Amino acid sequence: MQLSDVKCVLIHDNFQNYKCYSIPKAQLVIADIPYNIGSDFYASRPDWYVDGDNQNGESNKAHKAAFHTDYSFNIAEYFAFCNRLLKKEPSKGEKDAPCMVVFCAFQQVPEVIRQAEKYGFKHYQFLCFMKNYSPQVLKANMRIVGATEYALVLYRGKLPKFRNTDADGKRHMIFDHFDWVRDGKDIPKIHPSQKPISVLKRLIEIFTDEGDVVIDPCAGSGSTLRAARELGRHSYGFEVSRDFYTKAREQMLGGAG
Repeated sequence: MQLSDVKCVLIHDNFQNYKCYSIPKAQLVIADIPYNIGSDFYASRPDWYVDGDNQNGESNKAHKAAFHTDYSFNIAEYFAFCNRLLKKEPSKGEKDAPCMVVFCAFQQVPEVIRQAEKYGFKHYQFLCFMKNYSPQVLKANMRIVGATEYALVLYRGKLPKFRNTDADGKRHMIFDHFDWVRDGKDIPKIHPSQKPISVLKRLIEIFTDEGDVVIDPCAGSGSTLRAARELGRHSYGFEVSRDFYTKAREQMLGGAG
């Protein structure tokens, strides 16, 4: 598929208003949902301190939220959206059901599973992403720092589309843990919880084919849309913040959307 034929649409609006836009049903919904940690967002990050050093005292980001959606995000409405925008389950005898991937805080996992089940997503697979660095800082009472990210693959009943065949046609195992490879300098840093393009591409490759539709209801930096576009998948995203939307459109997507 030619890049010019791939649709990449970023919308400055809340995903709840999706009916105002002509968006096709998706094979994959993938999003990093707000962690709902409010004023504790920077609590274990270097940003909490002046120049990232806890010896310098607290910075102006201490006790502050990174974005207002940490207070307004409604997880039930999110899953209602996903249920409507994902493709229907395939007919009897057919394969390749749709699914969603939800990045979330470890503490959110039970609630994500519970809410997903309410909307018919009865099955899940836990994923762990391992970093070779930590964004956390050492404190007087903390010597073990977090170096992982978490996500859930959620699906209704039938197994989702699953692509584990390499270029030579050989099938291989896909583990439930992945390396977290940071973006290079060619990828703009726009959002404080931005996910690496390489990580997103790997997930998109596993659960979709070229020409499929990928939706990100919490687009943030637009990295999901960029990853999907570069893989020949059509992508649609929603972002409520005017600042993030503008930067994502101009810097991450080159004016697309």
